[in-house]
Amino acid sequence: MQFGGERALTLRVVAVLDDRPTFDGWIWLAGYVLDAKGLATDRRELFVQFAGLHPLTAVVVPAHCRHSGAAVRSAP
Repeated sequence: MQFGGERALTLRVVAVLDDRPTFDGWIWLAGYVLDAKGLATDRRELFVQFAGLHPLTAVVVPAHCRHSGAAVRSAP
């Protein structure tokens, strides 16, 4: 809805904003848009259709963002 057509983007979701009114099948998400290298380029709050989301099969964390001892897991 926000982009006036189909435009895919990769979003690192940091929160589901469940305190906002929605319609059946729609949700508000807060997160960071990731570029092709996996770097955050912009913070966004998006109103999206849940059925249109495609979870990544693996989480990629750039080396400079990793903390020692941090675990990186595949998405369910």
